[in-house]
Amino acid sequence: MLSYQHVYHAGNLADVHKHALLAWMLDYLIKKPKPLSYLETHGGRALYDLEDAAALKTGEAAAGIARVVDWFDAAHPFARALAAVRSAHGQTAYPGSPLIAAHLLRETDQIHVAELHPAEHAALDFAMSPYPARCHRQDGFEMAYAQCPPTPRRGVMLIDPSYEVKSDYSEIPRHVAKLHRAWNVGVIALWYPVLTSGAQVPMVRAVTAAHPEALHHEVRFAPARPGHGMVGSGMIVLNPPYGLDHEARRLTQLFTRLR
Repeated sequence: MLSYQHVYHAGNLADVHKHALLAWMLDYLIKKPKPLSYLETHGGRALYDLEDAAALKTGEAAAGIARVVDWFDAAHPFARALAAVRSAHGQTAYPGSPLIAAHLLRETDQIHVAELHPAEHAALDFAMSPYPARCHRQDGFEMAYAQCPPTPRRGVMLIDPSYEVKSDYSEIPRHVAKLHRAWNVGVIALWYPVLTSGAQVPMVRAVTAAHPEALHHEVRFAPARPGHGMVGSGMIVLNPPYGLDHEARRLTQLFTRLR
């Protein structure tokens, strides 16, 4: 249950998709002076070294961010966060979503991140220590329920489980619906892998049927290595910020060129 460590996959094409959309949303929301809340249910360690033996073993970053970094000009919020992290930690550093949020948000904003894995939580807590963030060693959904509705009420929640617990696929539609009821003004973003097995399909159908107004975006890409089951990345965003669909279409065009 606690075996998953994202360092093996950090900076892959799914991360690029997820982090580009997340950074765009946060950047859009901070254009208003009102404070906001950022909640993340499965934070990982927040800071990754793409020269780590685990990252090099899978080669996913080499096929991911290293290949497509020029998709994002210097003004793009994802590029700004990546540049800030690399300036602080070296050119092989890669930010997870908690650190992207920390670099884009303001001191008046609130950050709550959950991570249950003890070693990953310790690394998360250390990486986030310079920022006004609370790192909870707690089940992500328990943290989300405890915080919703958060103060401030404006904001974003990223639901990004590892899906190593197969019941996630059947339980997540219920979690999304319950969290949306508790925080009906929140931007709730659900990331999921697109798998050759199709394990994600019933979950996606259930969430999109229950929330037809949500933005649903998928990109496809070649498997990172022979036999790898992930061939794409998906995001479902409830209460999507205005203009997010344009960024999603831009990413679709870019990912299509990789095929």
